[in-house]
Amino acid sequence: GKDEFKRKSATVCGFPISIFFIVVNEFCERFSYYGMKAVLVLYFKYFLNWEDDFAITIYHTFVALCYLTPILGAIIADSWLGKFKTIIYLSIVYAVGQVVMAVSAIHDITDTNKDGVPDSMTFHVALSMVGLILIALGTGGIKPCVAAFGGDQFDEDQEKQRGTFFSIFYLSINAGSLLSTIITPILRAQKCGIHSKQQCYPLAFGVPAALMVVALIVFIVGSGMYTKVPPAGNILVKVCKCVGFAVSNRFKHRSSTFPKRAHWMDWAEEKYDKLLIAQVKMVLKVLFLYLPLPMFWTLFDQKNIPGSRWTLQATTMNGPHLSHSLSSHQTVNPILILVLVPIMDSIVYPLISKCKLNFTPLRRMTVGMFFAAVAFVAAALVQLQIDNTLPKFSSSTESQAKFINMVDGTLHITAGPEKFTLDPFTATQDYLTFDEPFEMSVNASRPESITLPHGNRTTLVIAREGFQLGYRIFQDFNTKPDQGYNTSLFLTGSCFGRISFTIENLLGNQCSFSRKLGFGSSFTYFIPSTFCDQHIREVEDIKPNSIHMAWQIPQYFLMTTGEVVFSVTGLEFSYSQAPSNMKSVLQAGWLLTVAVGNIIVLIVAEAAQLPDKWAEYILFASLLVLVCIIFAVMAMFYTYTDPAKIEAQFLNMEPEDKEKKNMEKDKKGMADESGKSSDFSSDEEKTKQSKL
Repeated sequence: GKDEFKRKSATVCGFPISIFFIVVNEFCERFSYYGMKAVLVLYFKYFLNWEDDFAITIYHTFVALCYLTPILGAIIADSWLGKFKTIIYLSIVYAVGQVVMAVSAIHDITDTNKDGVPDSMTFHVALSMVGLILIALGTGGIKPCVAAFGGDQFDEDQEKQRGTFFSIFYLSINAGSLLSTIITPILRAQKCGIHSKQQCYPLAFGVPAALMVVALIVFIVGSGMYTKVPPAGNILVKVCKCVGFAVSNRFKHRSSTFPKRAHWMDWAEEKYDKLLIAQVKMVLKVLFLYLPLPMFWTLFDQKNIPGSRWTLQATTMNGPHLSHSLSSHQTVNPILILVLVPIMDSIVYPLISKCKLNFTPLRRMTVGMFFAAVAFVAAALVQLQIDNTLPKFSSSTESQAKFINMVDGTLHITAGPEKFTLDPFTATQDYLTFDEPFEMSVNASRPESITLPHGNRTTLVIAREGFQLGYRIFQDFNTKPDQGYNTSLFLTGSCFGRISFTIENLLGNQCSFSRKLGFGSSFTYFIPSTFCDQHIREVEDIKPNSIHMAWQIPQYFLMTTGEVVFSVTGLEFSYSQAPSNMKSVLQAGWLLTVAVGNIIVLIVAEAAQLPDKWAEYILFASLLVLVCIIFAVMAMFYTYTDPAKIEAQFLNMEPEDKEKKNMEKDKKGMADESGKSSDFSSDEEKTKQSKL
C-alpha cells in the first residue's frame, strides 16, 4: 500500500508542500516546450530554408511523436525505474535536446565566409533533428509521469484536494504556454551573432532550454518530500500476457458444455492471481471508454495549429496582420483557460452540486464534447457571413494591389519585403483607345457588351489575371496612344494591412508611398510618366472585408469551455480509476487519444474536402455529436470503482486463497498416495491368490 513508502510532507491549506514543486516544474517544462514550438515553423522556413508544406509536415510529425512517446515513458516508470527516476532521467534527455536545438540555430558555427548564411546547412538540419527527437522522447516520456506523480502525493481521503490539484496542474500548463508564446517570438526578433547580426533563433531556443534546466532543478529540490511509489516490475508485459492467456483459454473452452464466467478476464484465473486480473479489468474498462475520445481532439486541434481550419478562417477576415493574428490565436486559448478553470472549480461545479445534480466525471466529459461541437456550429455561422462578403480572387485570399505601368520603360517595385520588376506592356490589340462609344465581346464563350461613355478620351485595358479575362475602363489618363506609352498589369499577390511601396525607374529616380489595404480589398494604381506620389492614381476595385476576427471569440470561448470541462476532468478520471501500479500507463492511454486525434487531423480530416467551408464545420460538429451520444451511452453502463479498496480486498484475500490452494494440493497429494497404496494392496492380493 501507499502508506509503506509515503514520506509525510508538511501541508499548506490541506495540500502537501511537495505538489508545489511539481506544479512549478510543470510550468517551467511547458514554457520550455511551447516556447520552442512557437518559433519552430519559422526556424524551418527562414533558417533552414524549407518549403512551407515540408516545414508544416515536419512540425505535425514532431507534435504527433510527442504524444506517442508517453507510452514509452509510462512503461519505464511503472515497470522499471519508478515515476521519480523516470522524470529525472528523461528531463535530462529533454534539456540536452533543447540545448542541441539552440546550438543548431547558431549560424556562426558554419559561417566561414562571415556573410551571415550558414555554409553547411546539412550540419544544422542534422543537429536540429537530433534535438527534436531528444525533445520528443523527453517531453513525451515525462508527460504521463508528472501528472500521475502529483496524484500520488495525496492520501485516499484527499479526493477533493487531488481534484483541485489537477485543475492547478492544468492552469500551470497554460500559464507556461501563454507566457512562452508571447516572449519567445520577441526573443527571435532580436538581432544576434558574432560576425553578422541575424534573427536570434539561438536566444529563442536558448531561453526554453534554460527553463528546462530550472524545471529539473526545482523537481530535484523537492525530492525529500515526495511520496515515491516503487515500480511493480514489468507490469505491461504481465498485463499483455494475462489478457492473451484469458483470450486463448476462453477460445479453448468456447463449447457450451463449459460453465460461463462473470467476465471474460476470469478465464485467466487458472494461471494468474485474482489481484492482477482485477487490475486488468479496471484498466480495460477505462481504455474501452477512451475509444470515442480522439474525435474531440480532432476538432480541438482545428483552433490554433498553423494551417488548421480556424487559422485559415481568420486569414479571410478583417483584423490584424496574419502574423499577428496567428500569435493572438495561440494566446487566446491559454488566457481563457486561466480565467475559466477557477470559475468552473469555484463557482460552476459548486452551484451544480447545490442543485442536487449528480455531475459525474463522465457526464462532465460528455458536456465538454458537446461544447466543442457547438463551437464548430458557431464557426460555421461565422463562415457563412464571411462567404457573403469575401471577394473571389483568382490567386489570393487576402488583398490585392495592381499596378499599371504608364511609363515608357521598366520599373522596379518594392512592396514590403518583396521586390518585383514591372516590364512595359507593348501596345497591341489588348490596348484600345476610342473617342466614341462602342460595343465589343470580351469573352467569346460568354459575350459581354461594354459601352464606353461619351466625353473625354477613355482607355480600356484588357489583361489576363490567372484564368480570368479581366477588363477595366479608365478615363482621363492624360496620355495619348501616339505618344507610344506602354501599359502593364502588375499583381503583387497577397498583401494585408499597411504596406509601403517603392517604385524606381531606369534613371534611378524613386517614388515611395504607403497605403493601408483592408482585408479582402483590391486596388489598382496607375503610375504616370510624371512619377510622383501625388500623381499615382488609386482606384478601389473591391471594398475591404467587413467581417472582423473578433467574431471568432464565441467559438474560441465555447471550445475552451469544452476543453476545461473535458480535459481537466479526463486527467483526474484517468488517475482515480487506475490501479496503483498502472497510473502512468493509463495517463499515457489518455494522451494516446490526443495523438490519435492529431493523426486524424493529418490524414482523415484532410480527405473530407467539401466545396463549402461552412459545410466542413457542420460535418465535424455532426460527427462529434454522434460520438458524444455514443460516449454518453457507454458512460451510462460504466461503474465507478475505488482501485485502492478493490486492491485491499484482494490483498486481504490472498493469504486465504493461498491456504485454500495449499489445502487443495495437500488433499490431492493424499488422494494420490491413497490411490497408489490401494493399487499396491490389490496387487498383493492378486499375487497371493495366484500362488494359492
